[in-house]
Amino acid sequence: MNKIISSVKSHTAAFLLSVMAFAVLIGVPSIASAYSTLTRQLDIKDTGSDVTDVQTYLAKDSTLYPQGLVTGYFGTMTSTAVSRYQTRNGIQSVGRVGPVTLLALNKSMMGASNDEMANGLASPEIYNTSVNTSRNGVNVSWGTDQQAQGLVFYSTSPLQATESLNSVEVSGSTMATDRIFRNSQTVSIANLQSNTTYYYMVYVVNQNGGVSVTWPSTFQTTN
Repeated sequence: MNKIISSVKSHTAAFLLSVMAFAVLIGVPSIASAYSTLTRQLDIKDTGSDVTDVQTYLAKDSTLYPQGLVTGYFGTMTSTAVSRYQTRNGIQSVGRVGPVTLLALNKSMMGASNDEMANGLASPEIYNTSVNTSRNGVNVSWGTDQQAQGLVFYSTSPLQATESLNSVEVSGSTMATDRIFRNSQTVSIANLQSNTTYYYMVYVVNQNGGVSVTWPSTFQTTN
């Protein structure tokens, strides 16, 4: 069953209610972390950790990337954000990361200040994702650099996470976290098939609707 997460900024409350009545989150300043140096040009449909880094950086400024979606997928919203960055920095606004933009972003990202990283519009950074499997279940745990709630998408088929206008569309079933607002979370999923490979993705949101997801990964239940 496909789960469509629409209008994250304007409809975050409705979405949260649909996955266990999430409450308004209380955010804390994020901890500055180093970005990796970008080594390739980026365009529509590209994926990877370098796309995640660009999105994370651009999301610090709501005038560049108001949606703040960190998906690892270079979609139309990311392209628009790159165009705004290019215009601001006197680069031809083409919406892709070419050689000139690559150099500019590396300089900007390496010089990002703690204040930029700590502003309240920043999307949560997800780290230390781990899984603990059993015959018919799994515990998925992760940390975030600011208080957040989230959920896990999972399926026996490969998950699809696609950026679209003001939304992220993700396939699969879901299991939400509890209602306690933390920097670390664990989701327990039961009634899984034994000895089966599952695809999963962690999705988190902060008090301002800033969204981050992990890139789809897999776990296998035991015999």
